[in-house]
Amino acid sequence: MNKIHIVFGPQGAGKSTYSQKLSKEVKGVHLSIDDWMWKLYGDDLPKPMNLKWIMERVERCENQIWSISKQIAECGNEVILDLGFTKRAKRELFKTLANDQNIPAQFHFVNAHHSIRRKRVLERNIKKGETFSFEVTPAMFDFMETEFEIPKGHELFDAIIINTSH
Repeated sequence: MNKIHIVFGPQGAGKSTYSQKLSKEVKGVHLSIDDWMWKLYGDDLPKPMNLKWIMERVERCENQIWSISKQIAECGNEVILDLGFTKRAKRELFKTLANDQNIPAQFHFVNAHHSIRRKRVLERNIKKGETFSFEVTPAMFDFMETEFEIPKGHELFDAIIINTSH
C-alpha cells in the first residue's frame, strides 16, 4: 500500500535512526535531506556558513524529493521522508501535497529530552557513525533549537509519537 511517512522532530531526537528502521519494517524508500544536501552540496559549503545559501539548496532538494516521492507512492510503495520538517508549515505542506494526490500521509513525531539530544549530536560529531552527515557545532545546535516549531494538537491527533529518551 502506498503511503508517505512524514518523520519530524528536533535535532538529535533520533529521526534518521527511526526512519531507517521504519523503511525496513514497511519495505519503503527512505529519503533523507541530510544525504541529499551533503552529496550534492557538501563540497561547496561556504565558510563561514551562510544560512540563505543553505536554505535555497534545501528548498531545491525538497522539491526534487517530493517529485520522486510522489512517483514512488504512485507505484504503490511507501516513502519515509526524513527532511527535518522543523516548521509546522512545511509539515502541513507535504501532508497537503500527499492528500492532493490521494496518497495517505502519516506523521511520526520523534522526540527526546533536550539534554539527551544535545549529547547525541555532540557524540555523533565524534563517532561519525551511520547517521552522521556533517558536524553540528554547539552554536548550530542552539540555533536550530530556536527554529523547531513544536507540534500543536491537530498535528498530533493521528500522529505516531516516539520518545527516544530511554
